[in-house]
Amino acid sequence: MATKRRVRHHPHVIVMQPILEISASDDFALWPVGEHESFDYLVLNGKLTPAEVGTAVMQIADCNDSEPQEEHDSSPTDPLGAFLHGLLTMPDLLAVGGFRVTDNATDTVFVEPGCCNGLESWRDWLDVLDGTGCAYFGHDPSSVAERVNDVVRFTLDAHGVDVSPVIELPVEQVRRLVANAQQDLQDFLGLAGTWAEQHLPAHAAALTTALARALDLPPTP
Repeated sequence: MATKRRVRHHPHVIVMQPILEISASDDFALWPVGEHESFDYLVLNGKLTPAEVGTAVMQIADCNDSEPQEEHDSSPTDPLGAFLHGLLTMPDLLAVGGFRVTDNATDTVFVEPGCCNGLESWRDWLDVLDGTGCAYFGHDPSSVAERVNDVVRFTLDAHGVDVSPVIELPVEQVRRLVANAQQDLQDFLGLAGTWAEQHLPAHAAALTTALARALDLPPTP
């Protein structure tokens, strides 16, 4: 009598998380930050430690660090004011990263924000659901989400030479994932506002408003 083989099926546990790309911060001393390797990612939510919030604020400010374009718009001369100047004054802000989609049951990544993608563009996901039906999230990898009727197809690397992980999920499930990721961003913004009041009280209100613009979120009450 032949022995039957038991096939174990792993249920998908799909999560969507807002992630911020982090650069090394070994010589940063304007406020406490955590230790991260360059090109590492920090998941943003309302559960970060103060040092992790400090790291995120440092990174977003660094993304927008630029010299004034107008002669009359001179930067502050103090190190803190100079570092925050771009974030607090530039009209268009960046936050390198995006929404990552992962199957936690198998550690398979289906969307990995690549170069030239930012959290300021997270609403592209809404366009996938209710607009053009397609969005790309940077390159290397070239992750893409496409709506096909009542499902959304995620492809980790649409332009890669190797076979890429692909998954299809119902539109309503993706809608919930996007809403949860947006809430994670909003929770982070609230946490960052509290952090700013404690660590940078002179800049807290302006900084929180700037972070909201960088993340394309309404300002916290």
